Amino acid sequence: MSKRISSSAAVASKASPKPKAKDWKGTIKRVWRYLGENKGLLMLVMLMVVVSSALGLLGPFIVGMAIDNYVVEQNTSGLLNVLIGLVFIYIFYSLSMWLQNYWMVGIAQNTVLKMRTQLFEHLHKLPIPYFDKRQHGELMSRVTNDMENVSSTLNSSVIQIFSSILTLVGTVSVMLYLSPLLTGITLIIVPVMFFGLRWITNRTGPLFKQTQKNLGELNGYIEETISGQRIVKTFSREDKVMEEFTEKSLKLKKSAYWAQTYSGFIPKLMNMLNNLSFAIIAGVGGILALNTESGITIGVIVIFAEYSRQFTRPLNDLANQFNTLLSAVAGAERVFDVLDEEEEESDETEAIELETVRGEVEFRDASFSYEGDDTTIRNINFHVDAGETVAFVGPTGAGKTTVINLISRFYDLDSGSILLDGHPINRIKRSNLRKHMAFVLQDSFLFEGTVRENIRYGRLDATDTEVEEAAKMANAHSFIRKLPGGYDFKLKQDGSGISQGQKQLLSIARAVLANPTILVLDEATSSIDTITEMKIQEALQRLMEGRTSFVIAHRLNTIQNADQILVLKEGEIIEKGSHNELLTEQGFYYDLFTSQLKKEVG
Repeated sequence: MSKRISSSAAVASKASPKPKAKDWKGTIKRVWRYLGENKGLLMLVMLMVVVSSALGLLGPFIVGMAIDNYVVEQNTSGLLNVLIGLVFIYIFYSLSMWLQNYWMVGIAQNTVLKMRTQLFEHLHKLPIPYFDKRQHGELMSRVTNDMENVSSTLNSSVIQIFSSILTLVGTVSVMLYLSPLLTGITLIIVPVMFFGLRWITNRTGPLFKQTQKNLGELNGYIEETISGQRIVKTFSREDKVMEEFTEKSLKLKKSAYWAQTYSGFIPKLMNMLNNLSFAIIAGVGGILALNTESGITIGVIVIFAEYSRQFTRPLNDLANQFNTLLSAVAGAERVFDVLDEEEEESDETEAIELETVRGEVEFRDASFSYEGDDTTIRNINFHVDAGETVAFVGPTGAGKTTVINLISRFYDLDSGSILLDGHPINRIKRSNLRKHMAFVLQDSFLFEGTVRENIRYGRLDATDTEVEEAAKMANAHSFIRKLPGGYDFKLKQDGSGISQGQKQLLSIARAVLANPTILVLDEATSSIDTITEMKIQEALQRLMEGRTSFVIAHRLNTIQNADQILVLKEGEIIEKGSHNELLTEQGFYYDLFTSQLKKEVG
């Protein structure tokens, strides 16, 4: 196999342990633009927030007035009317709270659905090199954990923030109206609160960001080790895996511990200041109430006592929501980081579409290197007539798979050109190019679903009869019939439940159904037993008939009938010809073939 870009595990290990916050305001604005697409419903939510905030302020005010006007005056009938009014106030208060939460949940879920859909769609538009450089589990964490973080915050925090701000403004306004002196005394705690919260949030922001990063790395490692469980057990590396897992878990524990510890100071600080404010108002207010000229009454003290709690409660809520918001913004940033990645270079405007393809392929002075690596292939030149079969052989890292990746435009050349039917393939739409190709790779990949669905993946509009005919051509029909349920047998993830050889037969059936002009076989029989290989070779001969085929094979006896055999070494074609021609030359291919033949005979 050709040299690939290294996994992101190595990159992640070099990351700075204390990443700086990025554009928090910009991230919030971007999320707000998503919310703004539900303007009508959002306006109703804001209206309910205003109503609930107003009713929440009105209740304590009426209670205070009732004490002065009815309780002190012992006016029972008037007090009863006030109580009835309070019942209706709190009923409407509860209704407005329920409506704003109900509508906001809908807005939040619509927003997250759109963001998650855009993210998943964008992932499918990113070039293959992007995935080569990153752990798949880390990307999965952005689609799941980070999006869920955003979702939970939008469900509650947006309303809470607006409600808290309105309650603060309304509370201070009424307090100033009743007694500027008591208001000033109440606001004494604000500077203490401000500096305390600033000290805490300056520490929680980076910690929440680091926690999200560590969680993504841990998810990536878990996904990697679970996928490679056979390798782990084969080499008895369970202890090593646990050691690395523990190391990553401890990093996550440390960042999460300090993030939650610092953020946990906030409610404790707020409760302390809340109680202090209540004590100050009760003490000072009581002294002032003794002086009849002060204008402070028992009712006013009750109102201030309740408003002092309403004043600190929204501050407390804002502080708590701010920490939640920090965590959500950190997650949203990670989502937007992916969305901001450049998509695979668009070719929709100038590129052409080929209705029919003969399959003539030519490489002209083609050179390519993976990012940061030495040149993988250099000045490759060869020509393939339509319908010919070309085989690539050579040692590992010679560039065989790279050539295949270039033909399918998973990567683009650094220099030179590749022509399909005389057209440069970089001028052909990728979707159109790949529509005329089918792949059978070394690692056959099957999706969770029925056997029929996996074969039909080659052509979604195929009938059941066409699916079964494709399976027959691939010599898969006989084993499929023996499965419980036959073609309706449900495969587990990655096709587990059937043998490697059977998975490969299904992959071939999928390629047969696609009916391609160009067929790519990347070591398609390298993991197959001899008997199954004979079945596959028989199926492949039928499949390759009349099609341009590119074959990579470890077993050289499977490519003896190829029209051309290209021998690659260190990224260059060192020999070219048919099987018999290359044997006659007694060069590198001859040595490979004879040494392999001796091993098989021995």
